[in-house]
This record gives sequence, C-alpha cells and structure tokens, in this order.
Amino acid sequence: MADEVNRLVILGSGPAGLTAALYSARANLNPLLIEGIQPGGQLTITTEVENYPGFEHGIQGPEMMEVFRRQAARFGTRFVTGEANAANLRKRPFELTVDGKTIGAQALIISTGATAKLMGIESEKRMMGYGVSACATCDAAFFKNKEAVVVGGGDTAMEEATFLTKFCTKVTIVHRRDSLRASKIMADRTFAHRKIKPIWDSVVTEVLGLEQDKVTGVRLKNLKTNTETVINCAGVFVAIGHTPNTRLFGRPTRRWGSTR
Repeated sequence: MADEVNRLVILGSGPAGLTAALYSARANLNPLLIEGIQPGGQLTITTEVENYPGFEHGIQGPEMMEVFRRQAARFGTRFVTGEANAANLRKRPFELTVDGKTIGAQALIISTGATAKLMGIESEKRMMGYGVSACATCDAAFFKNKEAVVVGGGDTAMEEATFLTKFCTKVTIVHRRDSLRASKIMADRTFAHRKIKPIWDSVVTEVLGLEQDKVTGVRLKNLKTNTETVINCAGVFVAIGHTPNTRLFGRPTRRWGSTR
C-alpha cells in the first residue's frame, strides 16, 4: 500500500517537468514533483543560455532552472528530492518507490528526458560548460570565429558539425573508425563543406584547458598506430547519442536516476 496517494505525480525536474508542474498547479491539481538525484535536468550542466525567450541578456542554466522551480512552487507544487527505484503501473493508483517510500498517484506525468552519452574521460566532465558541450544548437554561437571539434560518426554528429559551420572557422570531426554510421546523404553533404575535415580511427583521450579559462584543444590517439597528436580548438561537441531515462519502466528493479 502507498504511504500517500496524490492526485498527480510528475517524474522529472527539467524544463518539461517543471512546466507540467506550473500548469497543473495553476489548475489546482496539487502536483507532487519527484526531482531525481540531479534536479534541473541537462540545463544544470549548461553555462549561459541565450536562446530562451524572455532573457534578453542570457541566463546561466542552473539559475534558469531555479527560476522555473520557484515559479512552479509559487502555485503550490510540492517537491521530493529523491530517486525513484521502482514503478508499478499495473494497478491504480500507480505506485512509485522513492528512496524506500511508496508514493501513490492517481495520474502520472513522465518527463524524465534523456541523458547525453559522453566519452567518459575526467577532463570532459571537468570542462563541461567551459567549452565542452553536447548540444551545438544550444552553444554554437559562443564559438563564433573559433575552431571546434565534433566527436561522433552518426547523423547527429554530421548535423552538429554542419550547424557549427555557421559560426566556426573550422570544424574537425573525430571518429573512432574509418567509416561512418551516418547515412550516405548526410555524410556526403557534411564533407562537401569546405570548413569540415575528418580525423579517422581516433579517440579523444584528453580535453585540454583550465576550468574557467575555457578549452584550448584536445589530445587524440590513433587506434591503429597508437600515436598521439594535439589539435587546437575552442569547443568540443560530443555527439555520440542519447539514452532515454526510461529504464525504470522497462525493468522495475532498475533505478531511475537524474532528469536530463
């Protein structure tokens, strides 16, 4: 049995979850929002946001999400900071287990978002938001008249690289193999651009630069020859895909983590 039953529960505290909370709270639905272990979603790892209406001078990602949260709270949204470990959607009310406590929901909004796949190196994490990004559409304008590196070989990487050419003087695509996963039409279009150059059979082993002082380059390792090289750049865009945060519902024993 649930320890409490709520009229509406929202899973996820990114922009979608907080928008749902704002609308439902104003509709007197008294929503309960489960924030996850990283409240705020992917915008909490973004520095300046300049393309959201209403903030003409830009705003820091974490600050923006705090504004969203305060607005939702103003109308009565309740918050639980915790991790949903299990979900039972086969009965009504629905039941969610959050840090050992069972929460019931007559209605459930799932806005857990997705998590960008990253390279998994320490310097990438340290420089995230200081020149490392997983979204060219979000951050390309910060690299006007500078050089950038895109990591990946699928359609997403091709799209990111092509978009970056509107701002950057040079875009280097680094791919771990000598062939792409991207569709032929996307690859042909991408490499026809004079600003885009590929580096094959290579991985990024280190992002160079000091936090707050921005990225200065990347160290690459050729997987066939084991040789290392350094190329200069101001931005590193990781485009190796996203993982939907839906594992909780596919396998109830698995954990639901941050809202990204």
